[in-house]
Amino acid sequence: MKRFFSFVLVLICLFSAGNAAFADKCTAYNWYCTNNNDHTLPKLGRDLAIITKYDGYYANCNVKGGDKVIYLTFDAGYENGNVAKILDALKAHNATGAFFILGNLIKRNGELVMRMVNEGHMVCNHTRSHPDMTEITDKRMFFSQLDSLAKMYFELTGKEMAKVYRPPEGRFSEQNLCFAKELGYKTVFWSFAYADWDNNKQMSEEKALEKILAHIHNGEVMLLHPTSATNAAILDRLLTKLEDDGYRFGSLEELWK
Repeated sequence: MKRFFSFVLVLICLFSAGNAAFADKCTAYNWYCTNNNDHTLPKLGRDLAIITKYDGYYANCNVKGGDKVIYLTFDAGYENGNVAKILDALKAHNATGAFFILGNLIKRNGELVMRMVNEGHMVCNHTRSHPDMTEITDKRMFFSQLDSLAKMYFELTGKEMAKVYRPPEGRFSEQNLCFAKELGYKTVFWSFAYADWDNNKQMSEEKALEKILAHIHNGEVMLLHPTSATNAAILDRLLTKLEDDGYRFGSLEELWK
């Protein structure tokens, strides 16, 4: 009898440990980068360094020699007249970037998505419907958010979507990262962003340009929202300044090659 109770106790301990480990992997994190004023790559917080275990990236940490490079990325959920203007500015500079899109953009503005493809931009997965992915712990539901968007993209373009994923609002868990890697995705965050997403609280053009340029760093993954009227207005000047300073605009694939 004593041996039986000992066995039961071991099972309870193992079950509790398993639940604790599962809970840890489901812990929700909010991505952030602390800006500095010396144009160096922001350091990862200890809690965020976990991304490196699961094909997660936030910048090119291995830029070599005198190569000066910026990676332009845009989280594009819908068109309000500004996404097209962003594409115009990129085209004028022969610059390419990465657009993380939602199902809504494919459904309502497929011509814009086709333009992204035809003009050489990388089109990436921002999920089909922009949920808080940390609340999704079922693998099939997680896969569905990415797979269904990739299917919509293929039906529109006849091409496979890039296996590059960005969690909505930068919210993620270790389990999310593991699921994405299992699907063959690289998870890409950013090393610079600013408060540009609220169309009712847009920063002035000069202030936004000043803020962006104050935090430029080599290997930077820059996140801009292309629905921002301010971003649409300043992008041409921003790209001109970066080009004058010797920067090129690289492909995200450089982060893992």
